[in-house]
Formats: sequence, structure tokens, C-alpha cells
Amino acid sequence: MAYTITTLAWGMIEYQEAYQAANEFEKALELVKWATDYFIAAHPTKNELYVQVADGGADHGRWERPEDRKSSRRLYKIDQNNPGSDVAAETAAALAAASILFKTEDPSYSALCLRHAKQIYEFADQYRGAYHNSVEGAATFYKSWSGYNDELLWGLAWLYKATADDQYLGTLRQRYSSLGGGNTPAEFSWDNKMAGVQVLMADFTGESQYRDHVSKFLDFARGVRTTPLGLSWKAKWGPNRYAANYAAIATFAAKLEPALSKKNQYLAYAKKQINYLLGDNERSASYVVGFGKNPPQKPHHRASSCPSWRALPVQTCGFNSLNSGSANPHVLFGALVGGPDTSGNYVDDRKDYIANEVATDYNAGFQSAVAGLQFFAMGG
Repeated sequence: MAYTITTLAWGMIEYQEAYQAANEFEKALELVKWATDYFIAAHPTKNELYVQVADGGADHGRWERPEDRKSSRRLYKIDQNNPGSDVAAETAAALAAASILFKTEDPSYSALCLRHAKQIYEFADQYRGAYHNSVEGAATFYKSWSGYNDELLWGLAWLYKATADDQYLGTLRQRYSSLGGGNTPAEFSWDNKMAGVQVLMADFTGESQYRDHVSKFLDFARGVRTTPLGLSWKAKWGPNRYAANYAAIATFAAKLEPALSKKNQYLAYAKKQINYLLGDNERSASYVVGFGKNPPQKPHHRASSCPSWRALPVQTCGFNSLNSGSANPHVLFGALVGGPDTSGNYVDDRKDYIANEVATDYNAGFQSAVAGLQFFAMGG
């Protein structure tokens, strides 16, 4: 969730004109605040952050609407004795990014977000550790394979962007190389934000070393193997998500001044990836639920697959809904599904969670990339 909000907010900051032209900026602010209200409530004391609700295994063992669950759910937190630098620093980044969005819209809320961002980052930095080693069962579902160094840099970058405090930039410079900032990551994702750090550093400083790192990442992305019609196919699980994230970084990089030498190539690459997801693909069909030609009708999503209802009592939802061959009764408008195999083949099957899973992090980069392309189409 924190990665989703940081990435979404980044696109809103950079491409506000595009959001406003679509009359979506205020709705997007509501979306961000829904999450940041939660993050603030989850941070009751300086060195305490609640990071997970319920057990992943137990939740995966049920197929129901979230409202159907009547039993209590266990809460998991990190603290100085059970650290989680990755999730804490990412939460700090999200709150810092939100503070920028709300600076003129709601100054007092902006200040509240920033205060929590600073405290949470200090906690993440002072008490270092990976949260999957502190939260029982997290490693099964949400292990941070890349470690927490990228989040420590990412959090610093967003605190500097939010405050213009040179102390944050100075620390970021000092740590950049030792924490892996100069390496070329294989992805930009919920697990690895280093490419985002590189773009922000290039933006902050204009220095060639950071600009070169951005170019190396995007050249890597453009060299990833593709489906026959050009989707950058990074991994079996959620290839659409990785392609959309590459596209998002390409659009952010295209805003750098002075312009990168391959700016137009990067924008063309981003456009190709997004157009593929919208229907320019082997199936001539959309991968976005409720949009375009022949979109997915059976995303792997519990609530939207449950029976519709207009009166009480509500029909029970269970694994019969998972196994049903019918379209989801509720259209999950806008959700990006996992995607095709390396040949561009895809089957709209709810039980195939690899190809049909949906998640907020799938949509975060996708939405920012779409906003970026619209921004440039408007002459940005």
C-alpha cells in the first residue's frame, strides 16, 4: 500500500495538469488521503508502526467479501525490538509525497503527514532490519528480496523533495553509492525502488552520474525480453505490472531537464507498453477490467466475484464463486490483471491467480505512466 501511494502521488505531482484535464485530480487526492489516514493511525508512537492486518495464510484460505469476516483479525507491528526498515521507510516516503500534494490543498494535513514521515523515517534508519524477519508469516507473501537499502534512499529522497532540507540531500549523497544507488536494478516495483531514487537524484542535482544511471536502467528495461508484439516480459507473475512500471519510470525520466538524449525513445517505449496493455497486443484485447475491447471478466478478486445483492439477507460468498465459470458479478473497473505468458497467450480464468491477480501496486505505475503520456500529449 505504501509503495502504491508513493508512486501514485509521484505521478500526481509531476502530471497534475493531466489529472486536472481529466477532472480526476480531486478524486485522486481522496484516494491518497484514504491511505495516508490509515498510515497515520497505524503510527501511534514514534517507534511503533502497525504494518499488517490479519494472517496471510488464513486470509488466503477464505473466499469472501471483506465485510463478511466477523471474527477479529490479528494486528502486526514493528518497533525498536522488531524493526522493519523497508516498510517503515516506504511509509515515510508515501507520507512525504502526500505532504507535497496537500501543501496548498490542506496545509495542516500536509504538516501532519510530514511530521509522521520524519518520525517514521528516523525509526526506520535508527533501528534497521527487514520487516519479514519481524512479522510472523510475512516472508511467505511479502519478503523484501532486494533488502531495505533502496527504501532508506527512497525515503530520504522524498523527504528532501518535500522539505528542500539540504540535510536530507547531503545524507542521500553520502549513502547513495554504499547502499547500491549506482547499480542497475532489474525492476521498479513494490520491492525495489532504486530506479526511482536514480530519477529523483537526477532531478535534484542535474549531475551526469545520476542521469547516466537513469539511462542505464531504461536501456536495460528496453532490452528485457518481450512477447511477440512487444510487452517487456520481466517475470511470470505480473508481467503487466513490471512493464507498466518501466513505462512510468520512462515518463518520469522524460521530464528531466536538460532532456536526456534518448527522451523521445523513452517516451515511445512507454507508449508502446501502455498501448499493449490497452489492446495493441497478440489478442487485440484489453488487460484493464471494464475498459476497451474484450477486457478480462474474471479477475482473481474475492469481493468482485461474490454474488451481487440488493436486499438482505445477503447471499453467502465462498469458494463456489472462485470456481464459477461466469463473469464476476461486480465489474472491477480499471484493475490491471497480471498478464500473458512469453508468447502473449492469456486465459481469462479466475482460478489462474498468476495471470489474473489484481493488486494496487499493479495499478500504481500503470496509472502514473498513463498520466505521464497524457501530460506529454498535452504538450508538457
